[in-house]
Amino acid sequence: MNAPLPVTIAERAARQAEVVQALSAVLPAHALLWRDEQTQPYECDGLTAYRQRPLVVALPEDEAQVCAVLRSCHRLKVPVVARGAGTGLSGGAMPHPLGVTLGLAKFNRIVAVDPLARTARVQCGVRNLAISEAAAPHGLYYAPDPSSQIACTIGGNVAENSGGVHCLKYGLTLHNVLRVRGFTVEGDPIEFGSEALDAPGLDLLTVMVGSEGMLAVVTEVTVKLTPKPQLARCIMASFDDLRRAGDAVAALIASGIIPAGLEMMDKPMTAAVEDFVHAGYDLAAEAILLCESDGTPEEVAEEIERMIAVLRASGATGIEVSESETQRLRFWSGRKNAFPASGRISPDYMCMDSTIPRKRLADVLLAIQAMEQKYGLRCANVFHAGDGNLHPLILYDANDPDQLARCEQFGADILETSVAMGGTVTGEHGVGVEKLNSMCVQFSPEEREQMLALKRAFDPQGLLNPGKVIPTLQRCAEYGRMHVKRGVLAFPDLERF
Repeated sequence: MNAPLPVTIAERAARQAEVVQALSAVLPAHALLWRDEQTQPYECDGLTAYRQRPLVVALPEDEAQVCAVLRSCHRLKVPVVARGAGTGLSGGAMPHPLGVTLGLAKFNRIVAVDPLARTARVQCGVRNLAISEAAAPHGLYYAPDPSSQIACTIGGNVAENSGGVHCLKYGLTLHNVLRVRGFTVEGDPIEFGSEALDAPGLDLLTVMVGSEGMLAVVTEVTVKLTPKPQLARCIMASFDDLRRAGDAVAALIASGIIPAGLEMMDKPMTAAVEDFVHAGYDLAAEAILLCESDGTPEEVAEEIERMIAVLRASGATGIEVSESETQRLRFWSGRKNAFPASGRISPDYMCMDSTIPRKRLADVLLAIQAMEQKYGLRCANVFHAGDGNLHPLILYDANDPDQLARCEQFGADILETSVAMGGTVTGEHGVGVEKLNSMCVQFSPEEREQMLALKRAFDPQGLLNPGKVIPTLQRCAEYGRMHVKRGVLAFPDLERF
């Protein structure tokens, strides 16, 4: 799981030829890519700041081919990085320079929809939104709805434990998946969970979901389907102060209300979004909250009334309630398009992902404002306020190496601040390569060793997605020394590395 040793061009070419020869025996010619112009589209995922050309890209079309590729790579001790749609934002699908990128986009078949059991069995490459579209004739849908749901795949959602704007009430991927099927690094079939109410043995499904492709390769997923609510209405609440907006989130939850969605955007983000989709946002507000209620008409009417009372008591300067489904969708269109809207106002952005206690929302937003001055970069904020999952978008120009360096420091500062406030370095985007250093901040050497022990139980040679998620002791030691030198952070246990 350490970074690969440097190799010469000749050594890399020889290794590539060996892998291509082995995989040519198990894959058709069109399913194997290795020339530079063919592999370039696979050099990064949604985290475009870091790129690496894979040795070979394999594009299997059925499970037998997946099994054969894994067995060949295991025999040759070649690393394997599974990839879905490449929409991940932490570099989790960034290729290994001496490894095979296993593209699973062709696994895009919805195997079965069972309206009576309220389940759908789908291949790993099925798009998140396609599941809801297939279930719609039965009055059902798949609840987790990441902003990238039009493109992201269910296999990637399982890898990252993705959420979405309605995750507060309906849960993350983990809460909406019953069963996962796939293959071990050796190419042996493996299954986690069950379509029954419980599964025998250890609950390894909760280990698999969110494991970022480090334990097994997913090929099929059985998900829960949720009945469509009879009615949904959304409140847009404006605040002239960030702290009052943050306190309103805590007050809503404290009142016993669990909104279907509870999202927050600061002024820079609402300005970017409004110019892009014209959602009807209040551009004078320092922050806006989107609070949704769904259920029967009677339930929605009562909950909307209760939420309005809490929001007004919390200092909302303006409240608008959707009067039609078109208006509700327009409110949400702004939130769903926050990332592309940011791309219109900056050459590049780095989307961070951390989670903090709800009561600290205002504290972290004010801290981020101070960091903008410290690092000389702008930051627009949008997040799942209901569960404290932040998504600050740091705006920078990747063509300027100094801006990229400051962006990395800015992001690390946000993550360290989140940990200091009682939070964690990720909510739903995963660790990948982006947060390796921040893992050194949050977890002790003993805790990281336990993570590695679990990894070794599934993958003793460290061939599945190596170099991701769990930092080495050496990396943490180097990061700790760097922070001590800068005077930013001291590791009390540094001498134990």
